[in-house]
This record gives sequence, structure tokens and C-alpha cells, in this order.
Amino acid sequence: MTPTGAAGPEVPAGSGPVLPPLARTVLDRAAHRRTDPAWLAGAWQRGRVLVVDTAAGGRTLVTGDGVPPALRLLDPGQAPDAPPMFLGVGADGVPLFAVDAALPTVPGTRAASLREVGHLLDDRDAGLFITAVALANWHLRHGFSAATGEPTVPDEGGWSRVDPHGDRIWPRTDPAMIVLVHDGVPGPDGRCLLGNNATWPASPRGRRFSCLAGYVEPGESAEAAVAREVTEEVGLTVSGIRYAGSQPWPFPGSLMLGFLATADPAQPLRLDPAEIADARWFCRWQITEAVAGGAVDAGDGARLVLPPPLSIAHFLLERWLTDVEPGLGP
Repeated sequence: MTPTGAAGPEVPAGSGPVLPPLARTVLDRAAHRRTDPAWLAGAWQRGRVLVVDTAAGGRTLVTGDGVPPALRLLDPGQAPDAPPMFLGVGADGVPLFAVDAALPTVPGTRAASLREVGHLLDDRDAGLFITAVALANWHLRHGFSAATGEPTVPDEGGWSRVDPHGDRIWPRTDPAMIVLVHDGVPGPDGRCLLGNNATWPASPRGRRFSCLAGYVEPGESAEAAVAREVTEEVGLTVSGIRYAGSQPWPFPGSLMLGFLATADPAQPLRLDPAEIADARWFCRWQITEAVAGGAVDAGDGARLVLPPPLSIAHFLLERWLTDVEPGLGP
């Protein structure tokens, strides 16, 4: 490992990833079909079904022991008996559905979660899986009307729920921001700030650090939430807030809005202990080494563990490692 303060290996120039891993979809959602019960009934008979099991962490069946895996879709007659959720129509014209139920036994398949394989799937399968998990999690949390407490039932192909009086609710996602704070310095010695969340358990693998994040509050823009959350969590003032991309995060139902922003490392860190257990500046060469699987000191001899490839935090780090756009500096 290169000593602190010394120049590390050269970071290759590049444009970085274009889209976060869960922002990929090529599915025609065919939303106009959701209110056509007759069409949905016929589509179910000729469609294909993705089974997701929210009771088992949103796992589904995939084929292939290696890379890349692929979703295993079932014929309607093979699918468990559960309310269908209409996902859309494939490029081949086949209607695609999902059901939330225990996974059946299908030879040549294995169970996998979105966290495990989402970044490895092709664009169609990634879009199907993320939509199915997001919808299933929404239904799981909205079995009763928030206004009356009465039970609700699925409707419109799984895209709404209705109470006994006909009052309808639709799926919603919670907007949240996530930001990679950096010093704007190019080259291997440029630094970014990562935090260790107070709720993350200790791991024998090392100490996990990630970007700062938080929910967008009522009456607040995403950019204002970036500035507020960074100040609240680590006491820094940021500037140059720049939008980088977004992706759904159905754990259980967020939309993550990704940003980069600059801050002066000379500012003292003032951590909110309820949110952040530790925060540290890491050089670009250290993050490059950690992404490649190398051992990087995260303090007190612990190894730095970075966010998984599925996360938008990982996407932001990769963008920062390779970003050569004009104006990125302070």
C-alpha cells in the first residue's frame, strides 16, 4: 500500500459508468392495459411469470451458476396462486407478470436476491426484477387504508389498491439523496469523504464506508437536502452540487438521487453520533486499490469495505474515479 501522502498509481482517464446499475430497463410497461381487466385476464393465460418471495428477502429463481445469471420465468400454470402484478410486455410481445409467493422447486435454478445478482442481469431482467420487488414491497406495506384502517385489495394489474368504499391508492416511492463529497483535486491524491453509519454492524471483513445519504424532507429540493444532510451528519459546507443519476432502491421503497459535491478537507469534521460512527477522507488511489480488491486501511487496522456493485454509492465512486469533465476541480 502506498504510504499516506505519497502519490499512488496513476488513475486511468475515462468517462465512468453512464447509468447506475438499477437504472437500466428496456421494458414496455404498457400502462394503458392496467385498467382493462379483460385484456389482463387473457394476457395472463399467454404470459410469463416471475415469482418473488418477499418473506425470503425478495428472492427469485435464476438460472446459471456463473456470470451472467438470468431470471427464470414460469408458465402461468406453474406459478403459485397469488395476486398477479402486471409488469409489462416484452420485446417479443409476451405479457410479463410477477407474483409474491414462496419460490417453487424448479430444476436447474437457484434462489437469489436483487442485492446478489441485480448488477449482473441484462437490462430486461434487471428492469423486471427491480419492478417486481418494488411493487411487492409496496403491496406488503399497504394492506390497509391509511384513512379508515379498512383492508385494501389489489387492482389495476397490481398498480393500485382499493378499500371497500372504492377509495384508491397508488404506489409511491420515497425520494432520498446520496452524495459523494470530494475535494475537487484531480489525480491520485484527490480525496473523497466517506462515512461509517452508526447502525452498521461490525464485520470480520473490515469496516464499511459509503457516501452520505438521507431522505428529502417535505418542502425541500434534492440539492437542498444534499447540503443539509452533509452539514447535519459531518458538519461540512459543500458547494458545486452536481446531479449524477438516479436509481430505484426497493428496500423497501426509495428512489435514490445521486450527486457529487465539493468540500474543503480543511474544514473540521463534526459527526452526528446518532448517524455517523466515523468519517474519513480517502485518496483516489486508495479507492482505486479498494475497488480492485486490495487491502486499504480504514483506521485502527481495519480493512476498508466499499459499497456493493449494485448500489448507487458504488456508481458514484466509479464516476469520481474516472471523471475528467471540465470544472470538476474546486
